[in-house]
Amino acid sequence: MSQLNQITEGPMTRGPLTWGDFKNTLQQNPDLHLQFQYEEGKFVDSSYHITEIKQAPIVSVDCGGVMNSWTEVIVQLWEPSEKEVDRSMKVDKALKIVDLVEKSLPLNPNAIVKIEFGNSRFDTRQMYPGEFASDGETFTVNLVPDFTQCKALTRNQSCGTPSAETSCCAPAPVKQELELVTSDGESCKPGSGCC
Repeated sequence: MSQLNQITEGPMTRGPLTWGDFKNTLQQNPDLHLQFQYEEGKFVDSSYHITEIKQAPIVSVDCGGVMNSWTEVIVQLWEPSEKEVDRSMKVDKALKIVDLVEKSLPLNPNAIVKIEFGNSRFDTRQMYPGEFASDGETFTVNLVPDFTQCKALTRNQSCGTPSAETSCCAPAPVKQELELVTSDGESCKPGSGCC
């Protein structure tokens, strides 16, 4: 593969991508072959299928007792066990699948978009679209891993406790070892009857 030309910033500098922005980016490249890079130099096989598009409203309560809600649109990719050599999905075909889905399920344009993929060499996981790159006839979506976070850290480490020192995000206190001794100063040994 020749040098890829970056056409958007990476997700760490711009934050998660919305479904509306993702779809608009695809609409600007309808005639290109759509591919996904899930690790450096590793691509979803070109014979992949888009098996489903899920819309997931998320409601959570974090460790500080604060309720959070957001929506995710998850595009699931699947590699068939028998590769179809001449099959490669163009962006316009992916958009036709999106149109079919949106006839039954209107997708929230402000939802966070994730791509779900796995194969025999890569455990199934949800990833964010990172950089987009075009190279001749190919439009590549470089995927970056999802991540966990402690939302309480964004609130001065308050995990529902009065101070950061007792927060679940604070370092654990150092425990002191206790030594049992008898009245004459000797250590208590199992079976000695001192305990």
